[in-house]
Amino acid sequence: MRPISLDDRDIAILSILSREGRISKADLARRVNLSPTPCWQRLARMEGAGLIRGYRADIALAGLGPHVTVFVTIELENHRAENFRLFEASIDRIDAITGCWALGGGFDYLMQVVARDIPAYQALMDDLLDRRAGVKRYFSHIVTKDVKSGPPPFADLMGGSS
Repeated sequence: MRPISLDDRDIAILSILSREGRISKADLARRVNLSPTPCWQRLARMEGAGLIRGYRADIALAGLGPHVTVFVTIELENHRAENFRLFEASIDRIDAITGCWALGGGFDYLMQVVARDIPAYQALMDDLLDRRAGVKRYFSHIVTKDVKSGPPPFADLMGGSS
């Protein structure tokens, strides 16, 4: 991603889009006090710089049927660069792993897994261990209730007011 300079209107655009991804360009322009063409140009600039990676719907998974969300802390057997690359390549194409973050500190990774049920989650983890991805041990943290989820505070991150 290329560095990009943002002003208050860019931050406002990002904030609105993070909550209302389906907003029309005309409504977005009106909400940030711009005419449509300059607003679209700002969007195109932020998309081109890789700042806006995509637009998604926030799906209520419970409406699709039973599921389980599990956060998994992972410790690798070895800490050489090739071990990290092997692990990351091993999980890259597993759709049920919906997020993975490298950590500093006690554990090497934090993964988010969304599976049909606990047996499906365990089968995923067994498969990951069978792949010899370098996992020394893992700890499962089952989500029992969604409490809060939302976009980051863009204005605060950029040093502005919210």
